[in-house]
Amino acid sequence: MTLNYVTNEEVVQAARKKLAQGPWDYLVGGSESETTLRRNRAAFDRIAFRPRVLVDVSDIDTSTEFLGHKLNLPILLAPVGSLQTFHPDAAAASARAAAERGIMHVVSSVTEPGLEATAAAAPGPKVFQLYIRGDQAWVDEHLTRIKAAGYVALCITVDTAVSSRRERPMLTRYGANTGQPSARAGIGYAAAVTWDTVIGYKQKIGLPLMVKGIQTAEDAQIAVDRGVDVIWVSNHGGRQLDHSQGSMEVLPEIAKVAKGKAKIVLDGGVNRGSDVLKALAMGADVVACGRMQAYGLAAAGAEGVSHVLSIMDGEIRSAMGLMGVSKLSQLNGSYVTPAEAVLLSHEQSAWVNLPGGRIQ
Repeated sequence: MTLNYVTNEEVVQAARKKLAQGPWDYLVGGSESETTLRRNRAAFDRIAFRPRVLVDVSDIDTSTEFLGHKLNLPILLAPVGSLQTFHPDAAAASARAAAERGIMHVVSSVTEPGLEATAAAAPGPKVFQLYIRGDQAWVDEHLTRIKAAGYVALCITVDTAVSSRRERPMLTRYGANTGQPSARAGIGYAAAVTWDTVIGYKQKIGLPLMVKGIQTAEDAQIAVDRGVDVIWVSNHGGRQLDHSQGSMEVLPEIAKVAKGKAKIVLDGGVNRGSDVLKALAMGADVVACGRMQAYGLAAAGAEGVSHVLSIMDGEIRSAMGLMGVSKLSQLNGSYVTPAEAVLLSHEQSAWVNLPGGRIQ
């Protein structure tokens, strides 16, 4: 398939045309008033670049190293539950796109086609994200399967101790997992998970541990002290606790604690290549894309996800050249500064040419 989308806002429009209202609301919505969701985007909008000029940018390198693997872009595909809601190939399609673009896929434990099938769908490094939905025997079985399937790290999401209220799909009475294994089944087990619990998982599986859902310097310090390998700065895309800060708002305090001691991933509102560079300049090692992945998947399956990443690659290269940066390692806080936001921030405000400014 040859796709002719020239910007990712065209991908968003194509995704909307293919999705019914329920799946669309599940994809774009957040919890309650969606304040956290908007703050994710607003935090990016309040950062400006400080470009340098007369620098040789004739050879731009967008690659980075993460967990011992070379990535062509500093981007992970985030663990999105119920990808089958957006395309029947689900996580297998995302795995193929990640392999094609030379990046890492973090596979959700509540998406199809499942742990082993997704691992086998394409080459390339993959991380498995595990929701705790059973007792210790259930967890132990999954840890054994994760390692046997060749995943390079274990990710535990820690901001889902209880269910949130995602009101957009609630209002249309939509259940994202209708006819599918429920992502919410067994959620009571997550309420009892502690730092001791997740460190025990790391010791049992013998793989690097990512803890996804860190939003404070205090928890980042505990993670560092307990030997966590990757601190994932995230508020679940604004889909869990409402009225939290945006991910980019809390990144500086977390980076101050963790930089050089643990790798840092950031998600939440990452829609453009320029967003990626802002996050890296402020202390992240890589970013993760959830909704962008789902937009591409809904628009055109694996080819759609790959195309989204290709466009973001072009945006990254353009911004790096105009900033006077030829390698990602050159980025630091001197390239960014606080600034006044000029747009009304929401989940689609990175694209100013959408009809009406937003697709409902």
